[in-house]
Parts: sequence; structure tokens; C-alpha cells
Amino acid sequence: MSAISTRPGDTGAPKFTGLTHLARLSLVVLVPVWIFSGAFVFIEPSLYELLFAPVFVALIVAGVPMPRRLLPYLWAILIFIPPAMLAVFLAKFNPFSQSLIYSVITIYLLLTGFAVALYVAENPFPRIRRITMAYIAAAVVVGLIGLGAYFGILPAPDLFLEYGRARGTFKDPNVYGPFFMLPMAFVLQRILVGPPKGLIVNSILFVVLFLGMFVSFSRGAWGHFVITSVIVFALLYFLEAAPKAKKRLLTLGVAGVVAGVVLLGGLLSIEKVRTLFDVRASVVQVYDTGERGRFGRQAYAAEIVLNNPLGIGPVQFRNLKIKEEPHNTYLKVMMDYGWLGGIAFISLIVMTYSRAIRSLAIPSPNRKLLIPLFATFAPLTLEAAIIDIDHWRHFPLIMGMIWGVTASYHKTRKADAGALP
Repeated sequence: MSAISTRPGDTGAPKFTGLTHLARLSLVVLVPVWIFSGAFVFIEPSLYELLFAPVFVALIVAGVPMPRRLLPYLWAILIFIPPAMLAVFLAKFNPFSQSLIYSVITIYLLLTGFAVALYVAENPFPRIRRITMAYIAAAVVVGLIGLGAYFGILPAPDLFLEYGRARGTFKDPNVYGPFFMLPMAFVLQRILVGPPKGLIVNSILFVVLFLGMFVSFSRGAWGHFVITSVIVFALLYFLEAAPKAKKRLLTLGVAGVVAGVVLLGGLLSIEKVRTLFDVRASVVQVYDTGERGRFGRQAYAAEIVLNNPLGIGPVQFRNLKIKEEPHNTYLKVMMDYGWLGGIAFISLIVMTYSRAIRSLAIPSPNRKLLIPLFATFAPLTLEAAIIDIDHWRHFPLIMGMIWGVTASYHKTRKADAGALP
């Protein structure tokens, strides 16, 4: 029996069965809880993967429709799966189960993005708001944990630090830092074009998120923050702001830069912060150079890609002559899953760019949803060239949110016209 049915004489509004209605109500709770859990990734599979299962079941039972505009997303995943599973059998240097788990998690995470796209596409504005509220709450909690550990306020701070850098509830500071970008982008948008009554609260939120991100001492996160902030400001200024609003934007922008410089100066006045900042702010680190450095590893990975059309299997590179990963997502997926798997993965990223850019050119209340998403996604794909992001939970989440918004760009309500997510 179909979850959604219509009767003769209906106006076209869907009629839900009792089970379907229950599933839809459950999504109101399940989705925010699932999104919030994405901030706690100590092990794989993580709580995020486990909680996705009931979310996915609820989506099916709820009868959430699939727009035709999401078919390319689904096809990219379906094309990726066979080479990704074949690659498991090509692995030579580690237990079969380890490679299998890695490939399955990659596929699973791609499916989480597709599920988010389905969920958002049906009713973009309130559902993006629901996701971002949970994400912002998670980022604030994790940011406070990172700050508390870095400054020695929390008991057993070493649990949340790595080499003196905050990693919070993540395995790596370089994942912890970029996790803050999406909530910062949405909060920044609220500051720049939101109602004045929310300016103080959103500014405090932004400072907490910024400080939490900063103590990761991740150069990638720092650069990500600058690029994301510039993109949010530029897109709001040129696409959304009326002539009078542009003056407010410029005023807030200048004030924000000044406040940022003052805040950074205050942080660097702390000797502990200044010492680590001087090391991390260096353009080239010791582990970037040489045959076994970051760029040397990438050159070696490129050679492996050219000589292995089917790939060498996941978790193999570290068992070859260099004991670290290549730190380039595009090379990594081609090397792990072969040319076909890599092309499918990269094509999904390219299609996401295309959808986002084309939609940004169209005036719509939903553009306010898309601006922070694109501003986060674009530098994230640049960061992918210097670090491996294929298992970052927020990467497919952002991609899925973009597809969901663009697939339903025409769906707007009067209540959303002046609202912000």
C-alpha cells in the first residue's frame, strides 16, 4: 500500500496513513539527534552511522518522494558502489575486514548525503533550519569542549587534545577545525542580514565557534574560515542586499574585521597560543616537503593511480613505501577505488558545483539557504586537495543539503520570504 494516497475530489494534498504520519513525526526528533551526533567521531563506525539507520527507515516509511532532479546523485552513488566493493578484494596488506569496513563506510556516508537531499527537497526551508539548529548546537558543545581542554579547564584535557592542539570529540584537529565552518557560515549570514534584535546573540555564538575552531591550529580550517566568510559576504552583498542594506553590510563587515583583529591580538598575547601559532602559521611545514612529505606522497599516489586502473584497495597506501596517507582526496579515491570509482566520486562533486552555481543565479527565498552551503562547500573541495575528507561526516551532509535545496528551489512559502535559516 502506498504511503501517500489521494482520493477523487481531493485538492491534491497528500493523505497520510497512521504509520506514515508516525514516521513523519519521528523525523522531527530523529534528524536533529542524528545531526547532533555527527560531532562525536572517536571511532568508526561512529554513532552518526548507527543513528542514520532509523532515520533512513523513517524516510522510507514516511513516503518521502524522490524528485527527478536527484537522479544524477543516485546514479553517481550506484556507479561508485561496484568498483568500491571490487577494490576490497584487491587489498593485500591488511585484513580483509579492515578494507571492507572502510569501503562500506564510504558508501554509507554517500547514502547519508542522498538521504539528506531527499529530506530537504520535500520542504527545504524548515528542514534546513532544523538541521542547522542541531548542527550549531553540536558545534557550540564541541567548541566549548575544545576550548576547555586547550586551556586546561576540563578534567583529563589530553583526551581532547593532540600535540597540544584541540581535537575535541574528533580523532584529528584537522577534522575538528573544519567542522565549524557550516554553522559559522549560517550564523555569519544572520549577523549580516538578520534582524538587529538577534545581533548580540549571534555575535556571541560566532565568537564561541571561532575560538573553538581557532584552537584546532589547523591551517586548513583557518584558510577555510577566511574563504567562507568572504564568499558569504560577497554573495549576500551582490545577490541579496538591497541598496540601503548594502551600507549595513559594509558597516558590519568592517566592524567584524576590526573585532577579529582585536580578538586575534588578544589570543596572541597569550604565550601558549603565540608559540604554537608561530609554528602553525608557517607556510611550509617540515612534513610537507621531501619525498615522504605531503607533496612527495601525492606524487607517489599519482603514479599508483596511473598504473592501477582498478585501484589498489582502501587502507593500502600506508603499507607501501610511505607510511602516511597521500592527503589528497581526489588522488585517494582514484587510487583506492580505481578510475571508475574515482570518476563517480569526483563527478558528484562537480555536479554539486554546477547545481549550486546555477541556482545561485536565480532569485528565490531559498537562496538564503544556499549561500552558506555553497560558501562552505567551495573551500571544502579546495581543502580536499591537501587532506583526505572522504570520511568527514559533514562533507556528504553539506553536499546533500545543496542537492536538496536545488532540487526544490521553486518550493517557497510566503513565510520564508523574509526569514533566515
